[in-house]
Amino acid sequence: MAVRYVRVDPIVNLFAPAVRAFGNIAIVGQTKATAPVIAQPVLFTNPDDAKDAKTGFPGDLGNAIERAFLQTPGPTVVYGVPVANEAPDWAAALHAVAALNVQLVVLANTPVNKDTTKDGAPIQLLSDHVTTVSSTGADGMERMGVAMLEKGATDPAVKLANERMVYIAHNSDQDAAAAVAGTIAGYEPAVSLLLKPVNIVSPPFNPTDIEKLNGPVPESSQTGPTGAGVNWLTTPALIPGNGVFMGEGYTGDDSHGKKYIDIVRFIDDVSFRLKAQLINSIGNVRITRSGLRTLIAQLEAILTPLVEADVLNSFEVVVPLLALLDKDPATRTAVEQQRIHDAEVKRLVQVLASLKYAGAVHRISISLKFD
Repeated sequence: MAVRYVRVDPIVNLFAPAVRAFGNIAIVGQTKATAPVIAQPVLFTNPDDAKDAKTGFPGDLGNAIERAFLQTPGPTVVYGVPVANEAPDWAAALHAVAALNVQLVVLANTPVNKDTTKDGAPIQLLSDHVTTVSSTGADGMERMGVAMLEKGATDPAVKLANERMVYIAHNSDQDAAAAVAGTIAGYEPAVSLLLKPVNIVSPPFNPTDIEKLNGPVPESSQTGPTGAGVNWLTTPALIPGNGVFMGEGYTGDDSHGKKYIDIVRFIDDVSFRLKAQLINSIGNVRITRSGLRTLIAQLEAILTPLVEADVLNSFEVVVPLLALLDKDPATRTAVEQQRIHDAEVKRLVQVLASLKYAGAVHRISISLKFD
């Protein structure tokens, strides 16, 4: 037998970060099913099952699920949550949705108007739901709501201001909210929703209506319309064919700098990915120079590919405590030494990450000069 002076027994313990879905949908709606209605979510992967009396929910809910699945690209998973036709308990249904791993929530065939946006009404409950669950729910439960205005409505003032709501104006007899939710679900979070196709029959608005929805056309070619937080369905003459497309990609509130749908979705996505990457460091990485550099390397493993994919222009990660640990111990002040001591006692490390998002082009201004 050969003498082995060095023996190596490899042990593989690879860590795979959790992955967050970005296009799961929950649709709450009324049904014509004869069985007793219980606000119990049912998972669908096939649109044909949604309207079947035995396997699905015929009526508004089944129609909305089918419409969401008909988008290309579209969702792979849609949850249906039924409510009764008479005295529907929207609050109970949304409570059931709170525990689901979904990123988009829709109320089937429920238009935004003065009756549905008052306190305790369906759209108000939806707006509160997406805000509350996103801010207080478990990691990965962040979500957005999608709601449609009444057919032909062009007054953006009817909406509830909320950056986690998506509002759509339309001229369709079909469920425009479900269609738009299905469209959003088909694209990765950082993709702009502007001019993405929507499988629905909806004649386009005239220029006057669009001006009401999006604000007046600016006199200067260097500025774009401010928008009013309501999107619309359009059929641009410059795109071959006769398809229906998203006229914009606004959220329902731009007062906090999150004017576009992709910004909210991307922040949710990258936040989860960073948490999932770092969770393996909890309880394992030491508060030392090498340990904190390990944290930085793990953050860079998530953010660098986003720069290479042109999703981010750049990023910067700073660990203030590392700058103190890098100093010669003899030159540290008493305050600096106390900060290191406090971090070790509390076992808390602050990390600052600055990301520069690369927004998609939504307007192009061309100046033609003829001599």
